[in-house]
Amino acid sequence: MPAERLLPTTEAEDLIALTREIARDELAPLAAEYEEAERFPREQFRLLGKSGLLGLPYAERWGGGEVTYEVYLQVLEEIASAWMSVGVGLSVHTMSCFALAHHGTEAQRERWLPAMLGGDLLGAYALSETHAGSDAAALSTRARREGDSYVVNGAKAWITHAGQADFYTTMVRTSDEPGGAGISCLLVDGATPGLAAAPPERKMGLTGSTTAQLLFDNAHVDADRLIGAEGEGLRIALASLSSGRLGIAACSVGLAQAALDEAVAYAKGRTQFGKAIIEFQGVEFLLADMAAAVESARATYLEAARRRDRGLPFQRQASIAKLVATDAAMKVTTDAVQVLGGAGYTRDFPVERYMREAKVPQIFEGTNQIQRMVIARELRKG
Repeated sequence: MPAERLLPTTEAEDLIALTREIARDELAPLAAEYEEAERFPREQFRLLGKSGLLGLPYAERWGGGEVTYEVYLQVLEEIASAWMSVGVGLSVHTMSCFALAHHGTEAQRERWLPAMLGGDLLGAYALSETHAGSDAAALSTRARREGDSYVVNGAKAWITHAGQADFYTTMVRTSDEPGGAGISCLLVDGATPGLAAAPPERKMGLTGSTTAQLLFDNAHVDADRLIGAEGEGLRIALASLSSGRLGIAACSVGLAQAALDEAVAYAKGRTQFGKAIIEFQGVEFLLADMAAAVESARATYLEAARRRDRGLPFQRQASIAKLVATDAAMKVTTDAVQVLGGAGYTRDFPVERYMREAKVPQIFEGTNQIQRMVIARELRKG
């Protein structure tokens, strides 16, 4: 059954209705086929762009939808419920636009942001490196200033949309100052000479979403593509992640909702000992716990989103939402496999794919152990 939503406006209700129609008719029927073939859904992202869904939380003046995060995240959840790779991709694209939208100059925004939000382009976010995952300040990809450009060398790791994206919001080291003080943010065109993607990683789940290393070999990036000042890159990156974590929380709730729906439908139709298995207390209690996990996780990310929309501090709430929602998705998808029994362990049913897809949200955009550190740090400050 669709998630029950209390939306703030009739416009938001119409937007969710449109999203559900696209998810039902254009995304869900293709998800299993594309995931099995490890095929990137580029045309589906173009469809989202034509429908106005690739720039929802950004200002209308730049081509965005000027939608609140409370509403945007529920759109994201609906998409992820139909196809997790597309939901995560939309979240990553939204995060890749954050630096320019919030830290770029007026001239930079006028030059690049309308195209980034317009629906034809797809973005990626390049922060992590093989030795600099949770410790982002340890990154070593170097950008050396030469005249009117930066010459970039190094490798980024675990980059969603690597080789597929049209632009990369990239964190680089521009000085030898220790820690984050030497990190800057560049908006790198995907067609830049010297920029290439390694072969895609062979992943457990989200196999329709390309993830690969991003390789810079004397790549010349125009100096006017520096977002913010030199040395501000890590601060921009962390601000982006606070909002991005809400996107991952929403996607995880969508995935968990899909698993719950599949489990309930199966339990109603599967008969053992003369009655539907949903009538056995052992199964109905399991389903009830799954429903409680989904709805409480949804409430958690919505609370964080509402704080963000009101201009209140929300970093702690974003980390809580990411932690709660991704852990819930892992448990709910695992329990969905259990409800389906042997059938759930086969690829004839989608729950085994949901279970594989639920693992990585506990890892990317800050592991759940990092989220606990963020939450504890905020508590100490209080």
